[in-house]
Amino acid sequence: MGLSTHVLDTMHGTPAAGMGVELWDLGGAQPRQLKRFTLNMDGRNPDGPLFDNASLQRGTYRLVFDVAAYFRSRGVELPDPPFLDRVSLDFGVADTSQHYHVPLLCTPWSYSTYRGS
Repeated sequence: MGLSTHVLDTMHGTPAAGMGVELWDLGGAQPRQLKRFTLNMDGRNPDGPLFDNASLQRGTYRLVFDVAAYFRSRGVELPDPPFLDRVSLDFGVADTSQHYHVPLLCTPWSYSTYRGS
């Protein structure tokens, strides 16, 4: 399956539908943005995997989640500046034959991640 992500809004107990996300390649001299997308109604990357196994390259990547903008869009009053604005997760892909699923569970004040299946 390649690479995918999923975000759960643990404040409201729902998928984080509509959250903006960026995918970056960190393998070169400078980070390079590969994709920008909006999570679907299930809080997942739209249109299938971000990369299938044939397209996924070994290396280091970054997912950046627009957490504060998402919670503001849900009507949550946040301080200025917010405690969490954009959450960046750097992760490595060592074996491109495996599936790398990078979930994020978040509130305006906390987040957690793990390598999912």
